[in-house]
Amino acid sequence: MTTDNIEILTRGQRGFIGEEFDLKKWEDVEPFFENLKNREINSAEDLQQWFLDRSEIESYLSENFAWRYIRQTCDTANTSLINALQFFITEIQPKLAEYGNALDKKVVDSPYLGELTEPGFEITVRGMKKAIEIFRDENIPLITEMQTEERRYGAIAGAMTVTLDGEEMTLQKAADRLQSTDRNIREEAWRAINGRRYDDHEQLDELLGKLVTLRDQVGKNAGFANYRDYMFAAMGRFDYTPEDCFNFHGSVKKAVVPMLDEMAANRKEALKVDALRPWDTKVDPQGLAPLKPFATGEELLNKTIRCFSRLDPFLGNCLTTMKNMKHLDLESRKGKAPGGYNYPLDEIGVPFIFMNATSNLRDMVTLLHEGGHAVHSLVTRNLKLNSFKHTPSEVAELASMSMELITMDYWDEFFENENDLKRAKIQHLESILETLPWVATVDKFQHWMYENPQHSAAERTDAWVRIYEEFTDHVMDWSGLEIYKKYLWQRQLHIYEVPFYYIEYGIAQLGAIGVWKNYRQDAAKGLKGYLDALKLGYTATIGEIYEAAGIPFDFSEQHITDLMQFVRNELAELKK
Repeated sequence: MTTDNIEILTRGQRGFIGEEFDLKKWEDVEPFFENLKNREINSAEDLQQWFLDRSEIESYLSENFAWRYIRQTCDTANTSLINALQFFITEIQPKLAEYGNALDKKVVDSPYLGELTEPGFEITVRGMKKAIEIFRDENIPLITEMQTEERRYGAIAGAMTVTLDGEEMTLQKAADRLQSTDRNIREEAWRAINGRRYDDHEQLDELLGKLVTLRDQVGKNAGFANYRDYMFAAMGRFDYTPEDCFNFHGSVKKAVVPMLDEMAANRKEALKVDALRPWDTKVDPQGLAPLKPFATGEELLNKTIRCFSRLDPFLGNCLTTMKNMKHLDLESRKGKAPGGYNYPLDEIGVPFIFMNATSNLRDMVTLLHEGGHAVHSLVTRNLKLNSFKHTPSEVAELASMSMELITMDYWDEFFENENDLKRAKIQHLESILETLPWVATVDKFQHWMYENPQHSAAERTDAWVRIYEEFTDHVMDWSGLEIYKKYLWQRQLHIYEVPFYYIEYGIAQLGAIGVWKNYRQDAAKGLKGYLDALKLGYTATIGEIYEAAGIPFDFSEQHITDLMQFVRNELAELKK
């Protein structure tokens, strides 16, 4: 099955703000918001045009902010880029929040709203009503302060380097040594990486403490018992509750953690070590050299394009277009922010992929993952409203995590050797089994923090260790390394930059396994279901989108157990 080709080199026409509009200061854009605020709406047609005009200005501003964020994360030490991003956060976003609330109220009060029956409007208006419900003027400066503080995390982490064998390198590059067959090299790298993180632990502790205080105040101002409850409303979590998250935690603990114990015991036996240590988790248990699917960012991209193209030519075309437009920054280097992302660009419709590749399997999977997000951006590009294109994370991550799995039949683009190919698939599937407990750990930790906002730094580390030990294997020996275990959470940027955005990875991982299971049973039907779900954007509920993909929106113990058995069977086939 091949989908239509895409014409994506030019953005849509700006009928409302004009082709030459360029944001320099708030006063440049304010007249458009005044127009929207004061415009008379005398028919359903007027209301629909109003939606289109609002979508146009919001698309422009979204992309304007996106480029400021992208450039700053690509070069965290560049003062002018930092200032450009900070200008938008402090001078533009607070005023957008004020107008956004007024515009939302204008719409939900319109007598013509019920006449807009096109799919998607109901979902958009549902979100507007919730935004009105939680909006408070007094939170605008607090949210601005929060966003400023959140950016500090990337600057702190982006400046972290270690020196090994006389070479200064990023932590991402140093982590490649954790795959070395020489245990001394692994230990040296692990201690260097974690020691460097520990050097900044007090600064990162202080930063999170400040963020928790600010966030708690935002939640209380909006009338919620805590920031967690506020965020469930702010993130539009209409389809599940905190109680569902707790059920997810319990289901993972019962269905997945025993598999971690089994994997760790097998690893300890294969490595023939008296004690399994944290630096023993990435090395090949049979003593084979680390997998190296690519050498450079360009090679990684070209191989990924070929992989995507074999799955479906349209998918390869998506990445080729991004390559031609230079919408990728892939290689790790000093001064880049940590992590990786696909950032939608709402006007032009061609997103930007950022990551910190060195040469390992995880990097390869990261580009497949972000490539899934990119495809999602491109297949929703022509939806009528900006709000239709921005899906909740449970759907966005379904797009990316599914792509990791449904491309596996074409990973021979990265591994010519059959044994290496099998090793890559085994390592990835085992990493999925590790992902679900880690997601449960991070999510449960965040629930605890914001249910107990007055906690001290010491209480926070104690809670982290207690929760972490619920969801990790019982084989690993941390003796003498306990101080590092206490601060493992500081490596998770989501806790700092996008609070409560993490359970989505777990929910979507379950969905992705379901998509892959469908694909394994009928490739054409499975791929069609995947793309059909993505094309909906956010014009349907999460459950309806999952249904379009042919998978249940379910994270019960029985469902997780069934999916884990499927993964276990696939692993058994690979290990024959």
